[in-house]
Amino acid sequence: MLRDIWSSSELTAEQLGITEIKLSFLRENGILKPGIHWKSSPLGQKKPWKPKPLYNVKMCRKIINKFYSEGNYNVAA
Repeated sequence: MLRDIWSSSELTAEQLGITEIKLSFLRENGILKPGIHWKSSPLGQKKPWKPKPLYNVKMCRKIINKFYSEGNYNVAA
């Protein structure tokens, strides 16, 4: 049986050993791709125009490791 692969930003950041701010930075700057690394979570949201993102920890870990191993961490915010 498949388990749920999507986690909140808080849990994802904790599991990846980074801050939620860094996680948001990677998403907002296109390092983390929608549908692969993150998706919007409209469930229980009162503001449909600002849904909270959910993250695939396994896929995020892969791209973050690749991103940092290639020395791309000096990207300006």
